[in-house]
Amino acid sequence: MKRTSLIGALLVATTTLPLATAATAHSTRPATYLLAGDANSPVGSKFEGIGADERRGLFYISEVTGGEIHRGSVGTAQAQEWLAGDGTDGRFTARGITVDPAGNVYVAGGPNGIGTGRPDLWVYSKEGRLLAALRAPGTDVFLNDVAIGPDGAAYFTNSNDAQVFRVAHGRDGWRATRWADASATIERRPGFNLGGIVLTADRRAFVVAQGNTGRLWRFDARTGAVSPVATGGADLVDADGLVRQGSRLTVVRNFSRTVAILRLGADGRHASLLGQRASSPDRVLTTAKVLRGRVLYVDSKFDEAVASGPYEVVTDPTR
Repeated sequence: MKRTSLIGALLVATTTLPLATAATAHSTRPATYLLAGDANSPVGSKFEGIGADERRGLFYISEVTGGEIHRGSVGTAQAQEWLAGDGTDGRFTARGITVDPAGNVYVAGGPNGIGTGRPDLWVYSKEGRLLAALRAPGTDVFLNDVAIGPDGAAYFTNSNDAQVFRVAHGRDGWRATRWADASATIERRPGFNLGGIVLTADRRAFVVAQGNTGRLWRFDARTGAVSPVATGGADLVDADGLVRQGSRLTVVRNFSRTVAILRLGADGRHASLLGQRASSPDRVLTTAKVLRGRVLYVDSKFDEAVASGPYEVVTDPTR
């Protein structure tokens, strides 16, 4: 079940539109990557974030149930637990992940710190050494996703409010600061607010998804000023993970079980819908990253009260 190769086409009305690059050049790589589940969890294992280390051919997956971090290699079908959870470094859950050019891994903690005093985020070296475990400013911070900015810092979105936090290493060590507060522009709604985040092609702005409204927002990378991305009214409700490949923006719409493809302007001000296609009805895909020419999608298991294996990262969202 759920074994396939990367899909070659997206049907949009009567037009065929490729969802990703052809799989021919990657036929020796696994089409599905298996994640190690937690046999001791009463609700099984559920997953959310993915980070890609293009230089080393590695990917990292976060486990919501326990906060374990798994690591896989592009050429190997079985991933392994890389960092323990269940309280390791104060981490009981984990969400978005990204990797900087040095191989440092940034982990968003979701609600890990709300009402607990525990860290909201972590930074690890490529060897797995803890570099920082930080609290973000505020008491209602749900760090969802993270991207590396043009300045080399990591930028984390807040699903509880229209805020973005910046994490960087300076003369005084690692610090987390509230970089942008767009609450005067972006209305806080019930459910998940800011989530997926990507840097624009011109590297002058971030595009951020607001999942509960299906809107995309542009944050100026220099000033933090926010403005809506004009999408022509495209239905992007449940927008979660964002993947940009040149001018192509993939929007993973989790519980809508849909993958949307848009053409995004280099400055992130406009995006036009190219098409949408249903993802697998047996999966709730949360996010994705590009690694060595292929898009890897996380099967969260969020639709299962008690999750059961196989736990997978897939290259074909429709199977």
